Amino acid sequence: MNKRHFLMTGAATAVALAAPAVWRRAHAAETITVRDPGGSYVDAFREAFYLPFEAKTGIKVVPAAASHEPTAQIKAMVESKSYTWDVALLSLAAHNQLMTESLLEPLQIEGSAFDDLPVGYRTPSFAGIDVYVAVLAFRTDTMKTPPQSWADFWNTRTFPGRRSLRSNPFDTIEQALMADGVATNAVYPCDLDRAFKSLDRIRQHVDVWWRQGAQSSQLIQSGEVDMIAIWNGAAQRVIDAGAPVKLVWNQNIAGVEGWCILKGTPKARPAREFVAFCMRPEQQAILAKHMAYGPTNPKAYDHIDPSRAAVLSTHPDYRKSALLIDNDYWAANKDKALERFNAWIAR
Repeated sequence: MNKRHFLMTGAATAVALAAPAVWRRAHAAETITVRDPGGSYVDAFREAFYLPFEAKTGIKVVPAAASHEPTAQIKAMVESKSYTWDVALLSLAAHNQLMTESLLEPLQIEGSAFDDLPVGYRTPSFAGIDVYVAVLAFRTDTMKTPPQSWADFWNTRTFPGRRSLRSNPFDTIEQALMADGVATNAVYPCDLDRAFKSLDRIRQHVDVWWRQGAQSSQLIQSGEVDMIAIWNGAAQRVIDAGAPVKLVWNQNIAGVEGWCILKGTPKARPAREFVAFCMRPEQQAILAKHMAYGPTNPKAYDHIDPSRAAVLSTHPDYRKSALLIDNDYWAANKDKALERFNAWIAR
């Protein structure tokens, strides 16, 4: 090797080695604002996504907590071109609603780990990040005969005890139908007349109609109720705290949350980088350490301890018995169902 070739090769190598650091410095002044639900979410997302992404790219993620399903806020931001957020965590139902008005950016992250997500967990403008499920949970210290289905929850004679249901038609309608004998694959489209007749039968036996996830956790943890319809993550926190509570995965009702990018945000490029980063199985495995809502990327399970995998909602055994929420049905019927449910519960 002559001297000139040696110097050129050495210079090229030095540039290549320095490139990541230079690239990070070039991005150091960039920030994106990400809407999440706050609370336990922000702590979990910080460890799994926000801090590792900043360390890798130099792009800082600023979390912003907001109310559940903030579709009206997103519409206002996009229409006014005043972006408080660049990326938002939304349910697939909220995504579908926003897409009817073209309020979200196409993700354009094909070729990343996004491609590993099951079809039901992704769209061209939605990247699923966690799956939450509504399950039946019960106290093992007070329920002599463990319930195994929504029909058992409705069966007050064989399964006596204090009960709690969600004060909302979402999930509750599906539970009422399955309790009445409707097969999982026949729940949608929901027969509302049949669902409300089923609810009429259990109504007098429901001690508490809960409204917030934290309230549901407190009800089963304190022993105020013996069985409850609850989100698995809220129940798992109680179990992890030592409460004698067990989950029934049979007939669990599964919904997916994911990242969406607001239409027209001037930070669409770094936002896409962030969303693609969150699809990586290693990052989703970190999230699973902090939240029991299951990862959407099946490859994440290669990085998760089996004992932890056993309490996650997308574990293969639980997916087999899950009812995946029909978001198209609810997009078309939510207003009618809400009005009818609110009138029914106010009687």
